[in-house]
Amino acid sequence: MGFKGGLGGHDAGAKGRTQNLQNYAGKLGRLGIAWLLSTIAAGLFAPAASSEPDKKSGYAIGSHRCGTGSLSFPALQIDMKQGFCAGLVASEDHDLRFPRSIVQIPGHELFVVADMGGWGHGDGRLLLLDPLAAEGKRVSELVAGFEYPFGLAVGPDGKVYASTAETIFRFDPLAANPKSTIETIIHNLPGRRLTLSDGTKVTESSHPLKHFVFDRLGRIFVNIGSHSDDCITRPPITKPCAAGEGPSPLASIWMFTPPAGGIFPALKPSDPNPPRIVYARGLRNSMALAIHPRFPDEGYAFLQGENGRDLQDIFKPNEEINAVEQGKHYGWPYCYDLSTSSPEFRAVLQSGPYKNLCNGAASYRQPHSLLPPHGAPLAMLYYHGSKFPELEGKLLVGLHGYRPTGNRVLIYDVDDHGFPKLSPPPVRYRVSCASEPTRAFQTDTGEMKAAPYEELISGWHRVNGARPRGAPVGMTVAEDGAIWLVEDNNKTVIRIDRAAGEPPAPLPCDMRSQAQIDELVRFVRQDVQKRGYLSSVRANLVEKHCLGCHSDFGLKAGQNDAEKDEAVLRFMLAQDGWIYPGDPDSGKLRVRLRGIGAEKLMPPAGENLPKTETGYAKVLNFADYLVGKMVPGTRMRIKAGPPQRKFISKSNKECGEIPTTKVVVVTQRNVSDKPGFSRFYRPADPFLNGECTDADGYYIQSNFLVPLL
Repeated sequence: MGFKGGLGGHDAGAKGRTQNLQNYAGKLGRLGIAWLLSTIAAGLFAPAASSEPDKKSGYAIGSHRCGTGSLSFPALQIDMKQGFCAGLVASEDHDLRFPRSIVQIPGHELFVVADMGGWGHGDGRLLLLDPLAAEGKRVSELVAGFEYPFGLAVGPDGKVYASTAETIFRFDPLAANPKSTIETIIHNLPGRRLTLSDGTKVTESSHPLKHFVFDRLGRIFVNIGSHSDDCITRPPITKPCAAGEGPSPLASIWMFTPPAGGIFPALKPSDPNPPRIVYARGLRNSMALAIHPRFPDEGYAFLQGENGRDLQDIFKPNEEINAVEQGKHYGWPYCYDLSTSSPEFRAVLQSGPYKNLCNGAASYRQPHSLLPPHGAPLAMLYYHGSKFPELEGKLLVGLHGYRPTGNRVLIYDVDDHGFPKLSPPPVRYRVSCASEPTRAFQTDTGEMKAAPYEELISGWHRVNGARPRGAPVGMTVAEDGAIWLVEDNNKTVIRIDRAAGEPPAPLPCDMRSQAQIDELVRFVRQDVQKRGYLSSVRANLVEKHCLGCHSDFGLKAGQNDAEKDEAVLRFMLAQDGWIYPGDPDSGKLRVRLRGIGAEKLMPPAGENLPKTETGYAKVLNFADYLVGKMVPGTRMRIKAGPPQRKFISKSNKECGEIPTTKVVVVTQRNVSDKPGFSRFYRPADPFLNGECTDADGYYIQSNFLVPLL
């Protein structure tokens, strides 16, 4: 369900590709045929000898550019606010492995990038990025061998500061030997290995990264992340979370104060740290921090973007923008959303120091505003620059989350003191590729006020053949006012600049190619049982309850029953995410027909049909059978165990990862030319990484599969 081989399929010539694009025009909605044809002329798609465009880090690269002069880079097909574009500066071709943050070296058109290398230990690096260098030669290594380098900032002395899991240091990236210039200013921070206040030893903390910011007095505020998601141990829980207790709590922000003059001295290994206080508690993981230029003057903002606990519900809990005040508690792990009590800590909240914490305790500070649930804010800054005067003073927030509420960069209007402006409910946020594209901020008690926002980057969901899913992490504003960001999922550095003219229309979500639809229709047409399921769904569901909406499912006057069946099937297959052949549980069709979760029910008032209409429940089952049996083969489940399984193409290219327990249709259990592998059909399209265009299925190690019970 993605762009396979570009938008034109696998035909051999430009004429054929143009005809295919014309055939697609009706399905691609706002893209429009004019824009599609112009992309061919502009070189966004490969020449006639190949249907596959040039790719860098999974992005289709054409001749369109973003920026001017020496700072002009290939424009990415990312949906952006009008007047803006995104240029690809560096990719995995530059040996980027896991880039996480970026900062400009003052007075130079050079940048430092922190590359963690991965979630291994000791393979992190600090890199020098020269955007003016030749393609493929823009990145060089400065210092290697760090454990989880993440934070980067320019200090009050104009020097570059960086962090590892346990230290903060400064160094000179332009020195002949940058490693020799390293001066540690804070050390012995809680890292991967921890001992909690109750003596519990943690061998691998979940949040060891040290993001940090300076205020104008030279003080450093450091994220000390929680050791786990929610601090839930075996019930019943009767004691406060040990991680948040004592003089050196996790899930907090620590503040270090420099001596007079505002510059921290270099430390020897035996030296004590500078004076510190626990500035704020109850913050699970403060990877997004922003300080107003006038802070700590009375009333000016110090903001934090909170990564909330991980609930399975895609719309719970909300992330948060917190107004950080000294001495306040912000809820983790006892409260989430505005004042919802974590049920696991009910006993702790009934007595002792946290009694009624979430409901009016003087020490508890509710979020200033809610952020989209599971958005995962990993970057936050106030924009100050000459390139985009319309953004001056506004707050930018990058959402890294992989769920459809993430993958974007937000723009907030703020008041004179830097706080995002709030509006009464309902305030809505966007959900990528969903049947309900916006939702109102709400908690268990109903819709809530929040700060509305614009989106600088909106559509960054995966579109196979055009772009991978975006995952912004670090963000900075360059001296010329351009916005730079790194995204770790695709190993890229991106520069945001002005764009001329109207922006390209947003790309659609997970569009199936016409060849794929033809193949699926053929599978159904050749099987009597599948045809029977389809006819029942068409006659007893679509024609009875769905005409007048969804373009009448493609039905037209004068069609015979067989033509009607095929029209309905082709319509459903052409919709984003409605059907994943072989896996009815994953498609929106089933979710909406049955009113599961937060999806809008289809047809309207359909919740009563199973009770009032004889045979309606059976029709819903027929719809499931049709999807589950659509592809010939054996339905099998991905084996439980480590969370994900990689799958490959026929040419051994890595195509993506399928989570455990997902269902695939195995068309060949033991592949003769790939010993130890099984071939499966394409219900895994939601998990494609944009790298594969094979039309004949994918391959996964056979020992990852178990029979479907």
